[in-house]
Amino acid sequence: MATKAERLEARLTSTERKQIEQAAALAGESVSSFVVFAALGRADSLVREQASTVIPADYFDRLVASLDEPEDAPGLSRAVKEVGRRRRIKPT
Repeated sequence: MATKAERLEARLTSTERKQIEQAAALAGESVSSFVVFAALGRADSLVREQASTVIPADYFDRLVASLDEPEDAPGLSRAVKEVGRRRRIKPT
């Protein structure tokens, strides 16, 4: 287990402190442990929520289908033909 050397302080009302102390006692944990686990749970949830994008299933299906369908790209076709006509190394 990693050594815990960092500290975190918070200001709260006496009502908030009493509620946290009561919850920690009910959980059979120290106040410090209770607060850390509660904060980490919220942090994990928020990080996971922000790290992914959720879209409706039908939108995702349309997106994937559109990636599978070829699209006309006349400019790209012209560029490929032009490059094919050029000599890469000029004779000396």
